Amino acid sequence: MLSVELHSHSSLSYDGRDPVEYLLEQAVAVGLDALAVTDHDEIDASLEAAAIADDYGLVGIPGMEVTCAAGHVLALGVEELIPAGLSYDETLDRIHDAGGIAIVPHPFQKSRHGVAPHISRSQLAAADAIETYNSRLLTGIANQRAERFAKRRGLPMTAGSDAHIAEMVGQAVTEVGTDTRSVEAILDAVLDGRTSVVGSKTPWRISFQQAAGGAKRRVKHALSDLL
Repeated sequence: MLSVELHSHSSLSYDGRDPVEYLLEQAVAVGLDALAVTDHDEIDASLEAAAIADDYGLVGIPGMEVTCAAGHVLALGVEELIPAGLSYDETLDRIHDAGGIAIVPHPFQKSRHGVAPHISRSQLAAADAIETYNSRLLTGIANQRAERFAKRRGLPMTAGSDAHIAEMVGQAVTEVGTDTRSVEAILDAVLDGRTSVVGSKTPWRISFQQAAGGAKRRVKHALSDLL
């Protein structure tokens, strides 16, 4: 069994703060076996993290969080940029064509670009897995809805810290049923549903810190785009 963080953001994300080295250090500190850096519509930092993860004794899973027309989709195991703005169906196709798997994060959280309000339930079930525990929650209702949906459809379930600062890496972990320390083995285990979800709610002070920092960084990025 390996403990894996499947949803984290570096400073390359418009709302992320820390370089990949900090995320990798935190992953080691909390006893993880593997880490996926999944920046918003960016992949360079994730590829960097995957390339140096072995130096930290970790498996580095390349990937990104794609903003499709319906919302956010995690693309794991890809090494090329999946374009933003495509339809949900085409986004899944592009991920699969690139050799990756598609996991839908926080599907029922509309305020955080969850896809569920904008697609059919059959389309949602076409994903390879559903993130049923996202640690950035207020009430947990959206996570419960995601879990019920995944169980009804027999879909693999994952967790994600959705960390935008290094301290939160490992807050929500997917335990995968393999002892083979490779990207392929981990993603195959996810596809097979050999997963269990372990997580706890992001402390409110950290959620506030992430949100405030993210808003500041978004304004900074917007201003730089104008100059």
